[in-house]
Amino acid sequence: MKEMLHDNLKISTEGHLIMGGTDTVEMAKKYGTPLYMMDENKIRENCQKYTKPMKAAFGEDSVPLFAGKALCFKGIYPIIQSEGLYADVVSPGEIYTAVAGGFPPENLFFHGDNKTYDDIEYAMKEGIGYFVVDNIYELELLQEIAEERDCVQDVLLRITVGLDPHTLEAIKTGKVDSQFGLPIATGQAEEFLKSALEKNNLRVLGFHSHIGSQISESEPFGDQMEILMSFANEMRRKLGYIAEVFNVGGGFGIRYVESDPKVDIEGNIQMIGKRLEEGCKKYDFPKPRIFMEPGRSIVGDAGLTLYTVGGVKTIEGYRSYITVDGGMTDNPRYALYKSPYSVMIANKADKSRDFNCTVAGRCCESGDRIQEDVNVASPEPGDILAVLSTGAYNYSMASNYNRLGRPPIVMIKDGKDRLVVRRESFEDLISCDV
Repeated sequence: MKEMLHDNLKISTEGHLIMGGTDTVEMAKKYGTPLYMMDENKIRENCQKYTKPMKAAFGEDSVPLFAGKALCFKGIYPIIQSEGLYADVVSPGEIYTAVAGGFPPENLFFHGDNKTYDDIEYAMKEGIGYFVVDNIYELELLQEIAEERDCVQDVLLRITVGLDPHTLEAIKTGKVDSQFGLPIATGQAEEFLKSALEKNNLRVLGFHSHIGSQISESEPFGDQMEILMSFANEMRRKLGYIAEVFNVGGGFGIRYVESDPKVDIEGNIQMIGKRLEEGCKKYDFPKPRIFMEPGRSIVGDAGLTLYTVGGVKTIEGYRSYITVDGGMTDNPRYALYKSPYSVMIANKADKSRDFNCTVAGRCCESGDRIQEDVNVASPEPGDILAVLSTGAYNYSMASNYNRLGRPPIVMIKDGKDRLVVRRESFEDLISCDV
């Protein structure tokens, strides 16, 4: 038997796929399909891949933030908090969810490229610790609202370092031409800082930079740190400003398919720490506090999605299709990015995967696919299809297209299961209709 994609996956003596000691086929029977399964122990293990190495590389005051956009529901936040992470949020809804989950608002970073007046006011009212400011307009709004509230708000300025990491085009965020932040190369980042330093009700702690997502190479992160250090030194020379904080974003990739490389998170953090030390020594610059923002690499490989196979058909001379009871509503990433996934028949996990097919969803869209040109064990109606590495950006991006309810989430730990998000009902679907 060849090695499984992730170390929390096994095959039982019955030939069933096991995740975190729990039989996926039994979970499908108990909760129905489609079904998201999350492995709490794996989430915690992934958190520790950041907390310990970051303190060793950057100092005891360094903290990883969980990027809530990857997976946001109340039950994730007690886990994240107990592992010593802060969190980032990008909307009032994410703020509300995090606080409802017991997360301290002072440990939240508020991101986003179009925070409205109401968004900012709500976040300040909730006591958000840090704002990551995207543009001049937002800077002015922040100053206005902070002045009205007679408070001083901690902020970081989002800047783009001009790097182009090798990843999907839609998730590159560090190029000069980006909707996020202001670029160093054009001089706009400097003007951004000048304007921010003039605001009496804002305390500029430092800079935020994010270069992209699902990145397997280490060098872009080292280059990012080098550019940040150079820019910070230049701002000290020109403006007398000393940055106390760098938030270097997230972006480490995970394995979706067997050909994806294993990313050495600890080794990458050590490398970034080395580049930081070199920069501080080169410029005689006081060591800033470092934050990182992992999302996908915390929850991605801790999750999978289960479906029930419906139709199986072969169009002679073309291809075979199997259809499942979910699709782009609960896994939109293939429709958006053509992103690869590993799929397998969970109740035939020990069988040879010799049936080549396209896995199609149930939506009335020709682009509703889970995956194309994949090999699975010979399928039959009623089989349970497992899609691996779906813990990030599946539930959080899910929709009610075709009036389909979003699936539940079951959290497993030490072989025991608990429902953390219930399945949406018909009543839920019309709850906002008037």
